Amino acid sequence: MEEGRRKSRRKRLNPDHNKINKIKPDAGPERLNSRALRKLKKSRRELFELYDQPNALGLPQKPYEYAEWKLATVNIDYHIEVDQHYYSVPFRLLREKLDVRLTAHTVEAFQKGERVTAHVRSFIPHRHSTLKEHMPPAHQNYLEWTPSRIVSWAKKTGPATAALVQRIIDSRAHPEHAYRSCLGILRLEKHYSPQRLENAALRALKFGSLSFKALRNILENGLDRLEDNDKSAEQALPDHENIRGSGREGRYWP
Repeated sequence: MEEGRRKSRRKRLNPDHNKINKIKPDAGPERLNSRALRKLKKSRRELFELYDQPNALGLPQKPYEYAEWKLATVNIDYHIEVDQHYYSVPFRLLREKLDVRLTAHTVEAFQKGERVTAHVRSFIPHRHSTLKEHMPPAHQNYLEWTPSRIVSWAKKTGPATAALVQRIIDSRAHPEHAYRSCLGILRLEKHYSPQRLENAALRALKFGSLSFKALRNILENGLDRLEDNDKSAEQALPDHENIRGSGREGRYWP
């Protein structure tokens, strides 16, 4: 009796694999899908072919790519700033607000749902990606901004500010790419005195810091005042017989 139970249990735990292998893999699901449902009187396959299959869409041609959306305003230099990089758009869109779609590889700009430009995404900060077809026929014709006019405006603050603006313009492949920095420098007049701007420009020129952000950092951290201190120190040192010159270096006093 006990031996019979053991054999029966072994059969349940160890089924005949030869019989299982003879069963078609799709026999179970196919039979289930072909069987009519009691209430609907139709099989799952019939319902699929009647409702789902006609409305099914084809698979996308490209794999899904994660994207982010941002809002950007077109600057005077017909570029938009995206993650500290500047991308050109058609110059007719100056000062317009555009929707920007970012992926790992591309940057697309849209106006009212219509794509106006696309660029390969760059992760180099403070650089420009410019397409020639986006440039105006004559840069000096739009908004009356020219390098000479910007430098002339900077001269009203002082010669150092004008020299810094000129150096920034000269350092760019296209002068228009310098407008953003130059106009930002000139707008600092609203927050700082001309003397502080001049001192900050002198310091920026001394260290080759040719950008608006560098000049702003000098002012925000009060480094421009060091220029005044250096000048005061030079003027405050009077000639005195006890001050050793270069010829007395390395010799004992007196």
